[in-house]
Amino acid sequence: MAEIAGLVLPFFGLIFLGYLTARLVDHPGEAMGWLNTFIVYLALPALFFKLVSRTPVEELTRGEFILTSVGTTYVIFALIFAIGLFLRRNTVAEATMQGFAGSYGNIGYMGPGLALLALGETAAVPVALIFCFENAVHFTVAPAMMAAVGGRKQKPAFLALGIARRIAFHPFILSTFAGVGAAFLAFEPPLPLQRLIDYLAQAAAPCALFAMGVTLALRPLKRIPAEIGYIVPAKLVLHPLLMYLALSLGGAYDPVWVQTAVLLASLPTATNVFVIGQQYGVWQERASATILITTLLSVATVTGLLYLIRSGALPSDFFP
Repeated sequence: MAEIAGLVLPFFGLIFLGYLTARLVDHPGEAMGWLNTFIVYLALPALFFKLVSRTPVEELTRGEFILTSVGTTYVIFALIFAIGLFLRRNTVAEATMQGFAGSYGNIGYMGPGLALLALGETAAVPVALIFCFENAVHFTVAPAMMAAVGGRKQKPAFLALGIARRIAFHPFILSTFAGVGAAFLAFEPPLPLQRLIDYLAQAAAPCALFAMGVTLALRPLKRIPAEIGYIVPAKLVLHPLLMYLALSLGGAYDPVWVQTAVLLASLPTATNVFVIGQQYGVWQERASATILITTLLSVATVTGLLYLIRSGALPSDFFP
């Protein structure tokens, strides 16, 4: 447990420091803009490029891993969507937001730092693959669902073009594909450029976690939504459990790949869920509350999962 504490305390400690700083220091919320820009457009893309570019090309083309991991996430999405729509009698837009809250984990800000810290650099490729393909699907499903229920009146061609541009030009996805190209060509950046990439990559996790803490502080909890009763267990327990079962049954994967996918599935609701809600004017306050509550509870659930992984109690080859 001392080893697990050594992994978890610095990680969640940075989130707490960001939260505490935002509560004690009086700065306008707009001050976060440039830090988020640095993280999204420079630091995390540099980290993805650095790690993917050093990976053998054959490891970057595991289609069955991508289909299984993304498919598992959308099983959770469909389950929560159905609960919201049919049991809670919510609108399609509200049920869609609940589906994202129960399945869209914080794999961008929290995922790379935690996976690399806990599992080493061999976790870089599954992190990059899961991030790229999950977000490509999220970027497609969100506007498509909202357009289907009249959230925004757009012609299908313009909607499809907007989705394609958002996917193709996302910095994380661009940097991952650049890393794949560098790996395929065995390209080595010149030393000055490599040092710049290293500096940016080293800043990615600390800045992302600090920014996440600040973001949580700027969206205080006003009330606990009733949907928390089924979204929290689905996101923090059912999602990683189903991911483990699906990958263990679905093929022969490197243990680190299975552990990485399970760890990413265990992460709390992504802050992007609030952004989507704000964009379409649906479920914003409840999305903010869900993000805060799942993040707080994930301190216990993620710590428990890391203990299972590091102690060998969560084998990746349990099934023949």
